[in-house]
Amino acid sequence: MIRQLGDAMRSAPGKAPGTQLSAAQDLVQRTLAQHGLSGGTPTGATMPGATMPGGFGASLQGLMSGLKPGGAGTQTDSSGMSQGTYSCAAGQRAYRLHVPQQAGQGARGLVVMLHGCTQNPADFAAGTGMNALADRHGFIVLYPEQSRGDNAQSCWNWFSIGDQRRDRGEPAILAGMTRQIAQDHNIDGADTFVAGLSAGAAMAVILGETYPDVFAAVGAHSGLPHGAARDVASAFAAMAGNGPDSAAPVVGTQTVRTIVFHGTADATVHPLNGKRIYQHALNRHASQTLHDEARGSAGGRSFERQTVTDTDGVPTLDYWQVDGLGHAWSGGQPAGSYTDAKGPDASAEMVAFFFQTPAGESA
Repeated sequence: MIRQLGDAMRSAPGKAPGTQLSAAQDLVQRTLAQHGLSGGTPTGATMPGATMPGGFGASLQGLMSGLKPGGAGTQTDSSGMSQGTYSCAAGQRAYRLHVPQQAGQGARGLVVMLHGCTQNPADFAAGTGMNALADRHGFIVLYPEQSRGDNAQSCWNWFSIGDQRRDRGEPAILAGMTRQIAQDHNIDGADTFVAGLSAGAAMAVILGETYPDVFAAVGAHSGLPHGAARDVASAFAAMAGNGPDSAAPVVGTQTVRTIVFHGTADATVHPLNGKRIYQHALNRHASQTLHDEARGSAGGRSFERQTVTDTDGVPTLDYWQVDGLGHAWSGGQPAGSYTDAKGPDASAEMVAFFFQTPAGESA
């Protein structure tokens, strides 16, 4: 779609910039209509000014600037998190870091949290409540920040071919940043995890696929599978549940442990995407696994849960379908955007899955 927009503007050499911009806007709207996407506020979520599809809400300017080619000192921000910048050959990104006091004697692990579109690290930290869990369990939380120069709506560019591969683009930056923080705090790769919401979840899945040597497990909330899109137009189709299911991996190849949360009422990223993340991961695990299905309720919402464990009893997959949940973090805090206080606590369940600790148990 980026190329289509550029072509649409270049095809009218005699027209004023405003006329060209209007034509490009018309093209965007027609594309959205073709995919049945008209925006709107997700159930139970706070929407901070998104002008096009919900959590991926990209304005025209965001779509046109969203695809780009593609260690420093730290200080403390108003939320108490330290902030810094990581640079490598693939690019540069800022980050926020929460280090619990007890982590000074040795951190239990590292959880990387990737925010959704229009969000930032402080907003995402407030909405997920992950820092409180870090204080309780003794792990460090890293919040990379997407720059508006690389995506005008602060979306991770999960739909860009250049940002879906190892040693290129955003995966290279995020994996390098994670390695650096883990090294600084003497954290082993077996205790390093990544989770995200929406566009952040889609990028977390990409990181799990491309850097299984860096991330031991992935948490995907309201996200999409690796390879679901190749450009903005196919991203809209995938978000609507119309993307091809051709990215299903070969049985038996390497994958990381994965936990998935998705709401059945998500009108921004179709729930079929959560199922596909689960199915792709399931296809990659060895056949010697134990499967379990259960229904339950938590926080005023019912859910269906599918879990897969290996022969040693280690959970390898955990798939939560939350009834009535829209495009929002399940069991989240109202202080952050895209949260729904109802339902199971996604943050606690992800931490329990990552560290193999009961969700209600303190470290």
